[in-house]
Amino acid sequence: MTSHPVILAFRSSVRCWRHRALLRVALEASDVRCRRRYSTHSRGGVSGMEEILSRVVAPLPSYETRDKSPPPPETNSLEFMYFYKSLDKEDKLCFLTKLSQDFGVDHKSVSELALKLLDTQLRDLATILLAEDRLRYTLTPRYKQLFSHISRVEGGVKFLVDLRADVLEIISSKASDSPHIRDLNGALKSLLSEWFSVGLLRLERITWQSPCEILQKISQYEAVHPVRNWTDLKRRVGPYRRCYAFTHAAMPGEPLVVLHVALTEDISDNIQSIVREFATLDSDEDVNKINSAIFYSISSTQAGLQGVELGNVLIKRVVRELQSEFPVMAQFSSLSPIPGFSAWLQGLLSQCRKEGRAFDLLSEEEWKEIQHATDSTPGTPTVDSLRKLLSSNEWMRSERLCGVLEPVLMRLCAWYLYGEKRRGYALNPVANFHLQNGATMWRLNWHADTSPRGVANSCGIMVNYRYFLNETSKNSARYLQNKVIAASDQVLGFVSQFQKASKL
Repeated sequence: MTSHPVILAFRSSVRCWRHRALLRVALEASDVRCRRRYSTHSRGGVSGMEEILSRVVAPLPSYETRDKSPPPPETNSLEFMYFYKSLDKEDKLCFLTKLSQDFGVDHKSVSELALKLLDTQLRDLATILLAEDRLRYTLTPRYKQLFSHISRVEGGVKFLVDLRADVLEIISSKASDSPHIRDLNGALKSLLSEWFSVGLLRLERITWQSPCEILQKISQYEAVHPVRNWTDLKRRVGPYRRCYAFTHAAMPGEPLVVLHVALTEDISDNIQSIVREFATLDSDEDVNKINSAIFYSISSTQAGLQGVELGNVLIKRVVRELQSEFPVMAQFSSLSPIPGFSAWLQGLLSQCRKEGRAFDLLSEEEWKEIQHATDSTPGTPTVDSLRKLLSSNEWMRSERLCGVLEPVLMRLCAWYLYGEKRRGYALNPVANFHLQNGATMWRLNWHADTSPRGVANSCGIMVNYRYFLNETSKNSARYLQNKVIAASDQVLGFVSQFQKASKL
């Protein structure tokens, strides 16, 4: 016999399903009407875009009425969203260009108020502050007010995150070099940074009991070490593993940034032992075997949140969470890939070959060893043989080649991470991320990722960025302010070897 609570729950579910079905039908009907309208605007080209922008982007209220003006109708936001979604890539660029150019800041008013502000400098402080406030308000783009209204409708925040992803793609692909587009990006980033501030984020631990939709997204979003199947995913959220994600109330069911953690006795030196060789699914955790937390994958899932501080905050929150669960845990470290190392090395070898400076990179003795190992002729062809060798995975199967290449590649990799800079900061994006967080570049690991992807990206080398909790604040400040990298003796030793062996 079915219990009374179960019957009530079933009836409630049926009512909920009926309500959702009716709501879905209504929304679909509304969507059809909207799409018919917007397809007409799309066919109208630029004039259609101008018409809809003029209708939905409300003028900025005057300074005196800024707090008294009623908000525009919600339909304005919905109309903008539906219209934008109906556009193809080329039309989106045209639409965003018009939005940023024609519905931004009123530059004439700004100039007039700037002159008035200069004229008030000899007057009393209250008058000066009022003039400054007027100028500050007038510097608000019209479209920023529209974005604020869009954020209040259902799905609005997610729409704006995706909109910024489109803007970032336009900028990175150089489809437009308009300064107005860059201003639009800045306004979106500013708003999203406020909406996704730390206090508004929710930390969730993902387990095998989490909703199926969340687990599926965790699998899809894994960008560092792809999940092979459901069994693999079950391992990654099972014993001796932790998976955490930040979520936001405005984007339910969407993990924003995901962190995978391995609980180990010591700091891991290879990824195989974490994602490929770990086979036990049902074993209970032995707390005595847990002394280290290894952050082996962190993935941002929303391109539109680029530049919004989420990953570094997530690591700090997870550290506190793990300290609460394992009070004696003493070691926190990443096991990080080194994307870009192989491409950088190939470029360096190519440059040395063109300039006839192969012996500036490796010692004469090392070139001889590589020549013997690759059966190449002396001189320049040895460089070509080495480049060809490193472009495949074959050398990993030869113990002799691995022995010859290990000292060379380890010191070159150390230099790439420690010495190659962009504007004074680490060129490698993963290194830059952890160093900004205050981590120490602690250990390079040979044969740490023997997967085809790992060998292709970084010759199979990985790096540990160690989080010494009593030093992270100091390290972060020194790196951000003085561009000083905290590194271990092992890393500095490899860097020193590079500087002695190379004449670059």
